[in-house]
Amino acid sequence: MIKPGSARKTSALVKSCALEMGFDLVRIATAEDFIEDREVALRRIDEGLMEGLPWYTHSRVSRGTSPQGLLPGARSIICLGLNYYPKDMPEPTAEESSQQTNGSGALFGKIARYARGRDYHRVMKRKMRDLVSDLRARLDTNVSARWYVDDGPMLDRAAAARAGLGWFGKNSNILTSELGSWVFLGQIISDLELAPDPPIRKSCGSCARCIDDCPTGAIVAPYVIDNARCISFHTIENRGPIPIELRPLLLDWVFGCDICQEVCPVNRKEKPTRESSFERFSPTVADLVEILEMDEAKFVDRFSGTPVMRAKRVGLQRNACVALGNLNARGAVAALARALAKGDPLVRSHAAWALGNIGGPAAGRALKEASVVETNEDVLSEVLAALEASGIPGRGDDSCT
Repeated sequence: MIKPGSARKTSALVKSCALEMGFDLVRIATAEDFIEDREVALRRIDEGLMEGLPWYTHSRVSRGTSPQGLLPGARSIICLGLNYYPKDMPEPTAEESSQQTNGSGALFGKIARYARGRDYHRVMKRKMRDLVSDLRARLDTNVSARWYVDDGPMLDRAAAARAGLGWFGKNSNILTSELGSWVFLGQIISDLELAPDPPIRKSCGSCARCIDDCPTGAIVAPYVIDNARCISFHTIENRGPIPIELRPLLLDWVFGCDICQEVCPVNRKEKPTRESSFERFSPTVADLVEILEMDEAKFVDRFSGTPVMRAKRVGLQRNACVALGNLNARGAVAALARALAKGDPLVRSHAAWALGNIGGPAAGRALKEASVVETNEDVLSEVLAALEASGIPGRGDDSCT
């Protein structure tokens, strides 16, 4: 059993075990309610900044900011960080990007770094479960615990900040002194009496690179994200059409976005992950034409076990259409025409937009044909808008050649 007054020794053991388990960072927070963070999160909901996330509710926030409610008798929160920065990660060169734009090279879209390995929820939860089991054995006591990653109600960044694992960046990510923001966060709420670590007295100072460089202006104020403008939201969580005014701003991202992390000066100290599950499994970039032509079986075969599955096949194909339109990918007109003719309605509508962006006779013919045979009103609206945007005569006019 744990002896009274041994909080520091127990904390040292917890940290040693966590590092042995493969975690890169570990700090301890108290299990008091996150009152200020709760108020901020609730205000974000009321201001409409969490639009599109119906599961992010007042009740969820209330639960996630009350450790005692999640684990009666909670005394401490073990906050963990796991580096996910991929090894051997060549990005497209300027020449390759130019070739894409000119239609003379392969057509690739970007996948956020965190999604290039195995699904981190499974990896983190397995490690946390094993850590609790190890602590029970070493302490010879029945440790009561619950563990969370970002799919649970716990406000993971609030806990990490309280524990001194890192500090809030202006893009709302946790920045760590050791690894920047290239870390997955996990929390174990336990009934162990542990010595808490102090918060880090750091800030971003006057730096606003993440705010200035966000293409969609999603960081509407320091530490405040408008979810409805975020590239990551639209390429992952959004199940419907991407707003037309935002499509050009999504650039060539097809799953997630790393821009606010890439420009952050703190992230210049990145180190390759030691976790084999995060070594590149999904590609650094995705072949956009291949994505457009995937059936469900190929999609599952290619991305099963990775976070990319969350976008679902139709969502990923929608994103590929937008990326191709933004790349002005003339070499993909035939693939987009096939998607316009045979794809899911959501894919057809975005294929129409892409063809309108690219323009040219072949794109015009595909759009003209769709304007005659398309029966879905939403898709037809996109087709007619694409014809108008590209200056091609619309439905019923046979002058297009």
